[in-house]
Amino acid sequence: TTFLYIFRDAFHPSAAAGGFAGAAVAQTIRYGVARGIFSNESGLGSAPIAHAAARTNEPVREGLVAMMEPFIDTIMICSMTAFVVVSSGMWTQVGPTGEQLTGAQLTAAAFSRHFPEFGNIVVSMGLLLFTFSTLVSWSYYGDRCADYLFGPRAVVPYRIIFCLIILVGANLELKLVWTFSDIANGLMALPNLVALLFLGGAVRADVRDYFSRKHKRYW
Repeated sequence: TTFLYIFRDAFHPSAAAGGFAGAAVAQTIRYGVARGIFSNESGLGSAPIAHAAARTNEPVREGLVAMMEPFIDTIMICSMTAFVVVSSGMWTQVGPTGEQLTGAQLTAAAFSRHFPEFGNIVVSMGLLLFTFSTLVSWSYYGDRCADYLFGPRAVVPYRIIFCLIILVGANLELKLVWTFSDIANGLMALPNLVALLFLGGAVRADVRDYFSRKHKRYW
């Protein structure tokens, strides 16, 4: 039934119900792509900052590990969450204030519908871990960028600004935060995708060399 709902309503006006009232097909796709990128960071060039700190003699192998992350995050975790939300029917419900359920509130309601005893606990723990890991990882990304662009002296001021932005963001409306995040992701993706086009040849050569050596080793 869940798969039927997804495929039947994906490009149908009823897909505009859970939080996208009146949205057209293009807008639905736009939101799906934006939320997916926000989740797995594909094409943003942020994850390589973390993987560059890894101690390895094989950059291609580290790249293969990095390629698994979007699959686990999007195909496995996000898909399972979506199945729970769709099958629960909570995406058509409204909250106590009469507003459409969205975000963590919708996820918590869906899990509570299926797992009344521990649904809220699972979502709360997941949200806590996701928030903590996001703050740590993006703080590190900006830390390394500030050091590269402006030198070591810029690191401490950056950390102070980062902490202040956390306080500001926590008090803004969710829609405004999403909009700013989408704009920031787009600004990061553009130069990174251009760089990928220019460096594609070098990456292809390294990948061929890596698998060639692996093939000779096994045979």
